[in-house]
Amino acid sequence: MKVIQKHFDVGSWLVIVVTLALFIVALFIKGFTHDLLLEAGIFLVSVKLILMTYKNGAATDALQRKLDEIHLAIGRMEKKTTAP
Repeated sequence: MKVIQKHFDVGSWLVIVVTLALFIVALFIKGFTHDLLLEAGIFLVSVKLILMTYKNGAATDALQRKLDEIHLAIGRMEKKTTAP
């Protein structure tokens, strides 16, 4: 659960809750009609945007780890070349 919390900030959680609440309200107000497909489409677009944000955060973390490893490797190489 900590991994999810790391990539989802308060704003993302707020969007998730508000979007889900509005979808449920629209479901009860509109009923199971043609408009439900429109509401479901809007809900799925919101979910997709949130998932893309999560994947972007995970990819950024992976890149940061790789850059840190490269930085450490360069530091070790410099130490070896400057040592007497």
